[in-house]
Amino acid sequence: MVKEKDTVALKALFKNLAEAWNNADGEAYGQCFTNDADYVTFNGTHLKGRKEIAKVHQWLFNGPLNGSKMSYDGMHDFSPRYITPDVAIIHGKGEVSLPESQDPGDRLSINTNVVVKEGGKWFITAFHNCRVQSFQKS
Repeated sequence: MVKEKDTVALKALFKNLAEAWNNADGEAYGQCFTNDADYVTFNGTHLKGRKEIAKVHQWLFNGPLNGSKMSYDGMHDFSPRYITPDVAIIHGKGEVSLPESQDPGDRLSINTNVVVKEGGKWFITAFHNCRVQSFQKS
């Protein structure tokens, strides 16, 4: 049986993820993931494992995404789908804004997260991110 405390802990996990981004802290960002996590970026780059996720994000924070801020919109419509008491799927929307002079304002993304509970703590083990697109009916 899933407990309310699991949903609270999952909300905290994603809050920590956004705070790590906003503090430009690649190490803290990586700590939100399992050691063997899979991380697929909006452009199809596949990062493997906590260490690589942390290293690449620190490089981004120090370089092309310097000064960026993440807004995470997944909290008001936060509804994990628990597969088991220790595995859940979470979809969230977020946007990374660049410093004002560089921001094209078109970075809204949706992500799919598989989260697992290890040692009583939740971590992201698979993350796939892509830009939000409009569906055009023909």
